[in-house]
Amino acid sequence: MKLRTVRSHAARSVAGSLALVLAQLAFAQPALAQYEVQTGEDLTALGDRELRDALDLRYEGALAATLDPAIVNATDARFHWASEAKVQCAIAQGFMKNDLRDEDSIRKCSAAYDRLMMPPAPPAPPLPPPPPEPVRPPICDQSISTVFFDFDSRSAPPTAATTARFLHSNTQTCGWTGFDVVGHTDRAGPESYNQALSIDRAQAVADVMTAQGIPESMITIVGRGEHDLAVPTVDGERNPQNRRVVVTVRQGAE
Repeated sequence: MKLRTVRSHAARSVAGSLALVLAQLAFAQPALAQYEVQTGEDLTALGDRELRDALDLRYEGALAATLDPAIVNATDARFHWASEAKVQCAIAQGFMKNDLRDEDSIRKCSAAYDRLMMPPAPPAPPLPPPPPEPVRPPICDQSISTVFFDFDSRSAPPTAATTARFLHSNTQTCGWTGFDVVGHTDRAGPESYNQALSIDRAQAVADVMTAQGIPESMITIVGRGEHDLAVPTVDGERNPQNRRVVVTVRQGAE
């Protein structure tokens, strides 16, 4: 008897037939490779016997796929298409049990099964490792530079230019954000005189630094006069270690 093509049928009849098919195949878990088919085949053009066989094969293959842990746990869409094919093929089988063809479920069964059988896309290549953290040069740990002055001198010595070039060339590499330039004197001469002299010395070094390219906005100037001696002495004593300008670098948000 030739099957009739329909769009719908009595729900009770289809549900009963579908339950019977599911019960018969509930324990079927063969390997999916046994259910390879020619993709793109037009099932609606098949004869009744061939159509039944094609639907059975696709349903069993889809059922096996939904029970396969490799597919259930996969990150691709194969489990989705296996579930869709199982449902649509079962619907089409239910109609066939009642001598009916439902072309909509037949086409959906075939399309979903074709998608299931497509090879999964290759996994994305692993991300490259992050670049190594930049190594901080040891020279960046030299946070203090000292420039020594002649007695009663306000003029920056030649070593000031060397210091300024070092600071400028390493500012970006070391992440220095500013410089504190502090002038000092020894204890020879009046205290008020030495206070002004220490400020002049700090300004002289700061001028050399800006000449080397360090922005003036990064420099602060302080004079300490006779205070904070490098070498403690009595009042009135000359000492070359105390006649100095100390440049301290600032880091980050200091």
